[in-house]
Amino acid sequence: MKKVFLSVWALGLFVLPAYATKGMRENAKSDNVVAGRTTNFKPNRRAKKNGIVKVKSNYSVSETAQRFEAIAKERGLKIIAKVDHAAGAQSVNKELRPTQLIIFGNPAVGTPLMQCNQTTGIDLPQKALIWKDEQGQVWLGYNSPRYLLIRHQLRGCGEEVQQALQRVGNALNSLAQEATK
Repeated sequence: MKKVFLSVWALGLFVLPAYATKGMRENAKSDNVVAGRTTNFKPNRRAKKNGIVKVKSNYSVSETAQRFEAIAKERGLKIIAKVDHAAGAQSVNKELRPTQLIIFGNPAVGTPLMQCNQTTGIDLPQKALIWKDEQGQVWLGYNSPRYLLIRHQLRGCGEEVQQALQRVGNALNSLAQEATK
């Protein structure tokens, strides 16, 4: 019996009863649910697939990065590092379209997430990637808080974690919108 169960489980044929999947189905209906709560945060469709929220920018990569950094500092976020990937590529005689990464955060918001599950630390501090695609469009991208919630299994960690995820989602959305428009 044990072999049959393990085989069924390994093949993905294990079926959960309807009452066990009710919350999963309800949360799957909305992109605006973080930690079981509705938020103002609205990721694009692509964020569902890879966890990255992408926002078109009306500015160059360097101007978008400068705007993002200035707004983040204004809001009390700490800029930890800036990485110019194109400059790194150039240093080894390779070409790369303009691509910059800004690493930033606020320990007061990130710490509760890591207290819930320390693996969240792989995605914290937060990062904003600004790049120019093949068609010349500049984008600003960041990890969706919903992606962090799922990836690091942050459900059931209390109200402080739910509030932190909601604040992160709203702040990232607002920062991205201001820096790109």
